[in-house]
This record gives sequence, C-alpha cells and structure tokens, in this order.
Amino acid sequence: MFRLSAVALTCVLAAPLAAQAPAGWHERVDRSTSASDPDNTPDVKFVTMGPGFHVTTGPAVTLWKNENTASGAYTLKGRFRLVQPSGHNNYYGLVFGGSGLEGADQAYLYFLVGQNGSYIVKHRAGAATHDVQGRTPHESIVKPDDKGTSTNTLEVRVAADKIDYVINGTVVHSTPKAGMSARTDGTWGMRVNHQLEVHVDQLAVTK
Repeated sequence: MFRLSAVALTCVLAAPLAAQAPAGWHERVDRSTSASDPDNTPDVKFVTMGPGFHVTTGPAVTLWKNENTASGAYTLKGRFRLVQPSGHNNYYGLVFGGSGLEGADQAYLYFLVGQNGSYIVKHRAGAATHDVQGRTPHESIVKPDDKGTSTNTLEVRVAADKIDYVINGTVVHSTPKAGMSARTDGTWGMRVNHQLEVHVDQLAVTK
C-alpha cells in the first residue's frame, strides 16, 4: 500500500495554497485557538484579481512582499472592499513597520477596520499584541449594506514625529512616534482576520 509520510503529506496539502499566492508574496497564518470561535476552514485563498488582490480566510492571515518596504515620511494606502462578512465582527486592513515577519520575533503595527463600523490600531511583538488604540467606532467608516458589502479606504500617514490614521479621507486617530509606535520603518502589507472575504486594490506607498 502506498503511504505518504507526515512531511510529504504536509507538503502536498500546502502546495495548492502556495500555487495560488501572487508572485513574491508571503503569507503568515494565525489559526484560531478558541473552541468557541474556530476558523470556518483551514485554508486561506489569496489570488490576484483585476488590478488588486482577493483574500478569503478561514484563519487570519498577514500578507507581504519582502521588497515592499518604506522608511522616513510616507503614506501607505489601500482600498478594502468587504465582499462577504464574518458571522461576527472581524477586522482587516494595513500592516506597516514590519520586521522579521516570518520568524518568532515578528514585529509590526497594524490599522484595521471592522464590519461593525469600528477600527483598531495594534502593535505585534512575537506572539503578543498590544492596543495602540482599542476598538473605536467612527462615523467615517462605511458599514456593510443589505448585501453585506462595504468599501473603505485606509491610510497611514507617517511624518517625522507622528502617525495619522485615516479612513475615507478623515483622520480618525493620531499618535506620536514613541513607545510602541516608534518604529515605522520596515515592511508593509495587509492583514485579514478570520472568516472574511475581502478585495484589496490601490495598495501602495507614496512619499
């Protein structure tokens, strides 16, 4: 009888996901450890679609290209269209100031919007996450319509001494470049939490 070793089976199962990923992009999956809030599927689908990207999660995922880095003063911007919301509130948006994203010492800042009309700003260091700004509702956020879809444009505007967080042209939060927000140089990308379908375009950095 033909048998696959555990290592070989893992490679076979991982191959379709790797084949789908746009060239040069990396994926780091964060699987749910909550029995009351499990991932609805073990897979992440990440594909190029039109001028942007389409992300469908089971588990949460962070996505980046190693060459996508920014330093000094810059603006990171992306337009996020929620195609299929989760059965409960989940967040998606921008990642910046990243380092070591594939290792145990991963670090980055992230600015996400949720389907309930709130946003969060967080800092990750290794396995730990810390609130820069906890869940905060804001009227500038477009909530899903009766079809479950919404579109929000997120920006992170990094200046010499502060960071502005912008949704649909409105500054919703600002922080000094200090403490957890001190490091903004590094890799940028995006994050989509679990059980979501999101289309992302206009993702770019400008000086």
